[in-house]
Amino acid sequence: MSLFSFVKEAGEKLIDLLTPGNANASEELKKHIESVGLGNPNVHATVDGDKITLTGEVTSQEEKEKIVLAAGNISGVGSVDDQLTVAAGATAVTAAKFVTVEKGDTLSAISKRVYGDANKYQKIFDANKPMLKDVNKIYPGQSLRIPE
Repeated sequence: MSLFSFVKEAGEKLIDLLTPGNANASEELKKHIESVGLGNPNVHATVDGDKITLTGEVTSQEEKEKIVLAAGNISGVGSVDDQLTVAAGATAVTAAKFVTVEKGDTLSAISKRVYGDANKYQKIFDANKPMLKDVNKIYPGQSLRIPE
């Protein structure tokens, strides 16, 4: 259970998601999460201003982190309140770190900073699939998972 901050000005633009009074915001958010390949019927989302709260049960720590990132990397979202739980019996893994992409960053540059080896960029790319579809398509303000 954590509160994650995101860069509000960065991310995919979902036109009506954060419009005040949007009664369909939670459903639109679930559709967005499904559209990036992370649909889980046990996950529920509520939108309150620029804050998204996620509740429910997921199958793994990795799935949990990816859903948080899919919700947070939307233009206008300032924070995600992660109240997701990992199913009992799931393999215990160390939570990944999150980094925010800076202007001029590449996955290789981030890999060099984090791991000391630019050639480990593929590890970061793989950890952020299916949200990332191309190693060259990251943007400033985007949050990424950085596994151990």
